[in-house]
Amino acid sequence: MVRNRKLAKAISDVGWGMFTNFLDYKLKEKGGLLLEIDRFFPSSKTCSNCLYQMTEMPLDVREWTCPSCGEHHDRDENAAKNIRAEGIRKLSVLGTRTAASGGDVRPKSGRKSVMMQSPIESKNLREARSPHVPCG
Repeated sequence: MVRNRKLAKAISDVGWGMFTNFLDYKLKEKGGLLLEIDRFFPSSKTCSNCLYQMTEMPLDVREWTCPSCGEHHDRDENAAKNIRAEGIRKLSVLGTRTAASGGDVRPKSGRKSVMMQSPIESKNLREARSPHVPCG
């Protein structure tokens, strides 16, 4: 990109800032909300099952087993679960209802979705498949 690393980082930061501003604008336009999680939130090294937090986890560790509950984690999938849970927690603190916690979602306009199953059947099927307690 640019040979000067400090300048390249500054350009990258501006690009990310513009992206988040655009995303926030579009979400507000549709009645949504952009939540940002703290960049130092320990999403990779916290067990999504029992919330045990590892003291250290080098970046080369891609899979790990929780010493507290024995759950085996893929680093990225575990981080995604923790980030989702943190977002839902922040929304509940704000008092905002979210589709991620099982709220009803209806499109305001545009293409209508065709549902192949009733929501109750798919919810029961999802609960039967999921070995974990739902968060939120």
